[in-house]
Amino acid sequence: MNPVRVGIVGLGRLGRRHAENLAWRTPGARLVAACSPVDEEREWARAHLPEPALHANYGALLADPSVDAVWLVTPTSLHAPQIVAALDAGKHVFCEKPLSLDLAECDRVIEAHARHAQLQVMIGFVRRFDASYRDAFERIRNGAIGRPFMVRSQTCDKNDPDGFFVRFARTSGGLFLDCSVHDIDLARWLLGNPRATRVFASGTIALHEGLRECGDIDNGVGVIEFEDGRLAVLYASRTMAHGHDTQTEIIGTAGALAVGRNPRVNRVEIADEHGMRNACTPTFFERFEDAFLSEAQAFVASLAHGTPTGLTLDDAREATRIGIAMREAYASGQPVKL
Repeated sequence: MNPVRVGIVGLGRLGRRHAENLAWRTPGARLVAACSPVDEEREWARAHLPEPALHANYGALLADPSVDAVWLVTPTSLHAPQIVAALDAGKHVFCEKPLSLDLAECDRVIEAHARHAQLQVMIGFVRRFDASYRDAFERIRNGAIGRPFMVRSQTCDKNDPDGFFVRFARTSGGLFLDCSVHDIDLARWLLGNPRATRVFASGTIALHEGLRECGDIDNGVGVIEFEDGRLAVLYASRTMAHGHDTQTEIIGTAGALAVGRNPRVNRVEIADEHGMRNACTPTFFERFEDAFLSEAQAFVASLAHGTPTGLTLDDAREATRIGIAMREAYASGQPVKL
């Protein structure tokens, strides 16, 4: 079959990783275009990608007839309108999480997709494509731990003293919607997609006082109650000293499973006068490098062969709905009913 011709939009730190995967490591895909309003990012594309058409304007990329699908790695506030515009232009869409900062915008995307049902839209919940999480999911589905009723999960980034997350906070939607949305989606997926009924949240600023100006925090905890008595307890942080530390425990009536309890970068263990230790994963990309590639391959397979990705826009909307509720629960100091 002809390759899926992809145009990537956004070439920041994560966009460049996606672009390299699409250009060099995703069979069935051909990266034909790249778009960024930032001169330096287009120069990077010119130097590192296999001669894509370069656009400074998103509308110009959508008008490019050589593009079959757009790959959005842009600020969250732009996701929904950019997805709708791509669908109206007849393009398939992959978009980084979360779907939006606003539920009405999520619904607008779902309505647009209904008008263009022949097109695929996928939101990038990359952990579903991690080999360890997929193994845990299959074991749970096969009854390995009985009935799962509790998920404890965290997304904890290594502290960035340069203040990237402070600058990013104004458009990120806040700690819960930016970080915990991954754990929210995991909890629903691993527990069998129960409906959330109530959310609690609390948080603090441990290091980055600049977050106070936009009402954000650098450490937060949340509890999600689901309709059948299942629970999720989530922790998010921007201030880890040792590295990126994503881990999840799923507890069932006949056992438990844990993923990523030791955030090791490899299998090397060091023994010296300080004891036993290992190096940790420095960022989320090193931890989920293979999963990002599997995610890209899954999207291309869905376009080329109709292979289901297992992700729906309803999943993305529900993760956004719960993430917004956590943000509101923190701001009000009161539980939020859903």
